[in-house]
Amino acid sequence: MDGLKIEDLRVMCHNNNIKWTLHALKRIRKRNILADAVVDTILSGEIIEQYPKDKYFPSCLIFNNDCNTPLHVVVGTDKISVHIITAYSPTFDEWECDYKTRKENK
Repeated sequence: MDGLKIEDLRVMCHNNNIKWTLHALKRIRKRNILADAVVDTILSGEIIEQYPKDKYFPSCLIFNNDCNTPLHVVVGTDKISVHIITAYSPTFDEWECDYKTRKENK
């Protein structure tokens, strides 16, 4: 798969090159998501969608299901830092039961 590589994002996280957007901070607070869970998603999750032409930087959607709590995190990168864009708990309204496959609009 072309696009962002999870290994590169993990190196940036380990080097503490993480930037939080104001949007992300507002959303995780409203959704009661811990910042550590967001970072853990990057460190142990998998990329399920790529957005190479996103507004500011190429970005991607990362999924993690550790502790049976599914989490989606959208991140972008300028190749120096990981920019946390948003995080949310996926629902069956939009996602299949694996939380990795987006339901098709009918």
